[in-house]
Amino acid sequence: MKRMFGTNFLADGSRKVLKAFNRRNAAMVATAMLLAGCQVIPKTETVSTTPSTTPTPQPSQTALPTDATRHRVALLVPMGGSASEVGQSLANATTMALIDTNANNLRITTYDTSGGAAAAARQAIADGNRLILGPLLADNVPAVQSAARPANVPAIAFSNDSSVASADVFVMGHIPEQSIRRSVEYARRNGSNSFAALLPEGDYGQRSYNALQNSLRDYGGNLVRFERYARGNTSIVGAAQRLRQSGGYDTVLIADGARLAIQAAGQIRSQGAEGTRLLGTELWSGEAAITQSSTVNGALFSAVSDTRFRRFADSYEARFGAKPYRIATLGYDAVLLTLRIAQDWEVGDDFPTNRLYDRGGFLGVDGPFRFARSGVAQRALEVREVRGNQVIAVDAAPRSFGN
Repeated sequence: MKRMFGTNFLADGSRKVLKAFNRRNAAMVATAMLLAGCQVIPKTETVSTTPSTTPTPQPSQTALPTDATRHRVALLVPMGGSASEVGQSLANATTMALIDTNANNLRITTYDTSGGAAAAARQAIADGNRLILGPLLADNVPAVQSAARPANVPAIAFSNDSSVASADVFVMGHIPEQSIRRSVEYARRNGSNSFAALLPEGDYGQRSYNALQNSLRDYGGNLVRFERYARGNTSIVGAAQRLRQSGGYDTVLIADGARLAIQAAGQIRSQGAEGTRLLGTELWSGEAAITQSSTVNGALFSAVSDTRFRRFADSYEARFGAKPYRIATLGYDAVLLTLRIAQDWEVGDDFPTNRLYDRGGFLGVDGPFRFARSGVAQRALEVREVRGNQVIAVDAAPRSFGN
């Protein structure tokens, strides 16, 4: 028997309580990104469902009340399994957004994808939701889309995989391609000409390679060499050694998190190559380890500004008794986005998807963002530099989109 969470929150100031989750170490934050993929806290209602033999299930046993003034929005995240803490953090953040804005025109119901994204999406559609926030994992997007598309219900996914975007799936995650592009642009303006790269095997490494090639095509510079390695072992050390021995570059992109980047940097910058410029990716954001090793001193990476996040995190911890995952801001900002569009969205009507393409964009905890025609969120990123035991912004993120 499958279990489905129906975390049902009315944005009307109801006083309810939901358990807080325990945050794991910083490595889990990077893992969550690689997968992606409050004063009032609601209770979690659990709905038991049996596997359906029909494409469209009946409304859940704990059916939602009739809504005459509230839009029904489904939150699809994992509430069980290895990613449950990330899912809980996203769910908490959506609740927090409703409370902070005193919203009274949205009903957000959480559906657990850990038992099957397709079943969760079908139940969300059967319950009358007109917009889906989620899923978290890119692998779940096709199943959600197949259930939602016939009902003309779009999804705003928390994944960072741009390949799953389409006319009815909008990717809201922090895209590594954008981080790499921003860093390359800054490095080129500041003397970098010849690039090399350390790339993990798999999708993230291939996307990083493509992003580097495209950025060099647009901003100039040459990719003189790259090495691939298997994650989870010491093969990055051997790849870094081969890269150092080949030479011929002034800048190296390390497309991985802090722990492996530090291992590689020690090899790249040895034997007289201390001046080699290093570039990281958005995976370095929030990683304390990056400030604890001299081998990455002076390295650059690009990410959304943390200015608003620090305030968000303090408020979140005060309400839930635990620190949020960095990705939790996507849940918060997705609600802010929905509330803005809801001003001209009639209850019961289809979600006005075309409003997501507003060229002026939207403002959230992670700063300004907008959706391109591809369905991928474009973000304003700042460039950061590792200096000693701190990370400082050396090129601020734009405050708005110019065109």
